[in-house]
Amino acid sequence: MPYHATIRNESFNFADLRELLAKANEEKSGDYLAGLAASSARERVAAKWALADVTLGEIVANPVIDPDQDDVSRLIVETQDRDAFNEIRSLTVGEFREMLLSERADEATLRRLCWAITPEVAAAVAKLMSNQDLVLGAAKIRNVTRCRNTLGERGVLAIRVQPNHPSDDLRGIVLSALDGLLFGCGDAVIGVNPAAESVESVAAIEHTLQRLIETLGVPTQSCCLAHISTQLAALERGAPIDLLFQSIAGTQAANESFGVSLSLLREGRERVLEHHASRGIGKTGITAVGGRPSAVGQHNVMYFETGQGSALSAEAHHGVDQLTLEARAYGVARVFEPFLVNSVVGFIGPEYLANERQIIRAGLEDHFMGKLLGLPMGCDVCYTNHADADQNSADNLLMLLTAAGCNYFMGVPCSDDVMLNYQSTSYHDAAAMRRLFGLRPAPEFEAWLQATGVFDGSQLAIAGDEPRQRLIAQLDRVLQK
Repeated sequence: MPYHATIRNESFNFADLRELLAKANEEKSGDYLAGLAASSARERVAAKWALADVTLGEIVANPVIDPDQDDVSRLIVETQDRDAFNEIRSLTVGEFREMLLSERADEATLRRLCWAITPEVAAAVAKLMSNQDLVLGAAKIRNVTRCRNTLGERGVLAIRVQPNHPSDDLRGIVLSALDGLLFGCGDAVIGVNPAAESVESVAAIEHTLQRLIETLGVPTQSCCLAHISTQLAALERGAPIDLLFQSIAGTQAANESFGVSLSLLREGRERVLEHHASRGIGKTGITAVGGRPSAVGQHNVMYFETGQGSALSAEAHHGVDQLTLEARAYGVARVFEPFLVNSVVGFIGPEYLANERQIIRAGLEDHFMGKLLGLPMGCDVCYTNHADADQNSADNLLMLLTAAGCNYFMGVPCSDDVMLNYQSTSYHDAAAMRRLFGLRPAPEFEAWLQATGVFDGSQLAIAGDEPRQRLIAQLDRVLQK
């Protein structure tokens, strides 16, 4: 179905919904690379104007990728709550935006509607929103998950400790992880990206992270972010798996380029759930220092990472813009009830998000769409060294996303990942955001921080090194086993 808009006597025509969505997107270098972007600011405004009058029912009735050719499209169709969608199907995208930003769209309403909203609907309304709208809309929503602790509640900001090492040196990983814990970070997960994609290396990292958690009594999760098949092979050899990780995308072909399928994700989740049951996770958890048991969850065992441009980089975008495809990746993620999801915004490179303005916009879009679709969204606020961005860029997005209620961020030593060679956010950035916005760590993790003396009340302890020395003294027990 063609679409049309006229701006000051200049006519603009769009062949179908796919083209309309692409032309309405904010400026992204990836859309230019794919030949999908609006040719001018006037055409972009015209596309937004036309998109605002499209009904949600029309969007759902016209999938951007044929379900007969793509299993992600089929999954979206099969999992939509059609009864709930009937409440909003007659709204236009413009009216839906107004509803989301109004007082009548409270958290309970948005939670009830999240499975009615398809990824393409979430993408469409995001295209009509300002940056401020994206912050305000996302801040209404809290999506809570539980594993060995509880994330996503109001007033809570969690941090993933990311102690990567260029040679997977276990001592270096443990020292970097302890550094993060002493800054009050690590409640989201202690997650290592392995330098070597081998079962032996992944298993060694998993065993070491579990010894660290158990020795120090930390109520948190560990993860080694290797390919899902490598993690499952390590599980077969006896490695402990708290969270099963995988990068995912918004088309079947893009996921296949990652070496993953929906059936493999289902199999992996079931195997880890069985593994958790055999270890007692979901029943007793582990006991933190001071005898306080950790809160635990029965079913949040997956960790997904996404990013705008991933399908285009795999030549698997089907002529769909990168924002809409990112929303479709969230349509995949939510089916598996993950503990963590984050957009690694800026990591893929300037071919897809060229500069600070595009990276900030994409981060706010991704977070809003993920939250709207029911996901526990975090963000790796990051950039590559050849992008037109710097640490001030990251600070700006970090503060905006904290105001928007982001579940968690990355904690990388000095913001510089020495294995992946990109820039992210640091342990002290996390402390700054918690202090600036009056936020706290996950409740079970905060109790551990207070019991060990790392926290004094709700803040990092500043007097004396005794807590640090007590924790450091236990490292040999971790590394000598």
